[in-house]
Amino acid sequence: MAASLILNATFEPLSVVPARRAVVLVARGRASVVAERDEVWHSERMAIAVPSVAKLNTFVRVPFERTVPVSRRAVFGRDGHSCQYCGGPAESLDHVTPRSRGGLHTWDNVVACCRRCNLRKGDRLPGEVGLNLMRRPTPPHRYSWIYATAGFVLDPSWQPYLLSA
Repeated sequence: MAASLILNATFEPLSVVPARRAVVLVARGRASVVAERDEVWHSERMAIAVPSVAKLNTFVRVPFERTVPVSRRAVFGRDGHSCQYCGGPAESLDHVTPRSRGGLHTWDNVVACCRRCNLRKGDRLPGEVGLNLMRRPTPPHRYSWIYATAGFVLDPSWQPYLLSA
């Protein structure tokens, strides 16, 4: 099912919800459509364009800063589904400093890698087996929780609201 980006009244991304939830928010007058899809849902008395992006009519205070947990989907999204050692298609995660050597499961220590490089590296540091990282792993940017929620491919109509982050 399609997903919709929900913006706060200040146009900052608030959440990603199923299209059905976005239609309900619009039908109840709690949100307005900013960008719509090519489909329209009909009820007995009304027709509503399915929103791709909807903005809440009232401001919702978020009492915390969102952080993205280290997950397979989020790491693959950050690294573009490519091995950070050879550039090939990634199949697994690798801890740059192995956990058996005190490495932590954090954004600064986890990268996407292919099976061949992962087996070659094993329980050693990259320098010990002649591997070099293509780029240093870093925590994701402010709104990367959207990639973790919606997946790697995002609706193009969401881009203007994610670039302002």
